[in-house]
Amino acid sequence: MARRMRIGVLTSGGDAPGMNAAIRAVVRTALEEQFKVFGFYGGFEGLVHSNFKELDYEDVGGILQRGGTVLYTSRFPQFREEAVRRQALDVLEDLQLDGLVVIGGEGSMKGAHALSRMGVPVVGIPASIDNDVWGTDDTIGADTALNTIVRAIDRIKDTASSHHRAFVVEVMGNRSGYLALVAAIASGAEAAVIPEAPVDFQVLARELNRRAREGRTNSIVVVSEAAATAQEVMEKLRENGVDYELRATVLGHLQRGGSPTFYDRIIASHFGMQAVFALRDGQAGVMIGKQHLSYVQVPLDEVTSRRKTIPQEYLALAHTLMWEA
Repeated sequence: MARRMRIGVLTSGGDAPGMNAAIRAVVRTALEEQFKVFGFYGGFEGLVHSNFKELDYEDVGGILQRGGTVLYTSRFPQFREEAVRRQALDVLEDLQLDGLVVIGGEGSMKGAHALSRMGVPVVGIPASIDNDVWGTDDTIGADTALNTIVRAIDRIKDTASSHHRAFVVEVMGNRSGYLALVAAIASGAEAAVIPEAPVDFQVLARELNRRAREGRTNSIVVVSEAAATAQEVMEKLRENGVDYELRATVLGHLQRGGSPTFYDRIIASHFGMQAVFALRDGQAGVMIGKQHLSYVQVPLDEVTSRRKTIPQEYLALAHTLMWEA
């Protein structure tokens, strides 16, 4: 009887809604292929310390709609050290694994790439609320985070209108202004402060004052943590004489939680299935990406050596629908 293929799966870095859907798809696809599948708890740290469990159907039942990750996650900077990665190799060899699926963001793909260069058959799945992983149009969790942000801004507008205030809303983004820009467009905000487009605060303050003179009851400025803090932007606006009463709101980790949207569940399921198929077919050292309407294999060499930028169509849309700040 032929030996059953054995693969591992882990989630790494910041949690993203939809990670559980990806885990579920990896496990169910692997079992349908008659593979054995092992889940490592706590990301690369759990791999290094051999913290794992063999997974079956019941382990992934009822997790599709849950936020977070049932395999838990961590940021493990020590994994940059070759000696630490060699400990991971020992664990993989002891378990006789034929491949590993790594679910995570930009930093996790670098960890996956490092293992791949050491001879481990690795396939990556992009999961990041920041949507900042090169090689894929969408990452798991970004759609859910955007829906959370937009709902929060809609509620903030109610309070802003009641008190004739301008709110500066700080969102996540790591090094990218994607979340801030797209959320600003979708929520009808007046401006977005992002690292990809410099802001003239004197002009922005003048436009906010124009709205106040016209009797507009609220104004919203969305700021990416990659560009500034909400407090810094509020101080800049005050320095430039904004007439509105200003308030700052930091959404923080609220953006990471919650049940994943339909879209995140679907792409996560596709990513998970395609990752197992890639390992089955001997295609490793790649990340599964979504480009246009297709799911593709992107070499980890490219994923980790290039930086994703905000699509020009979003910048053009913002230019048309928001002020030229």
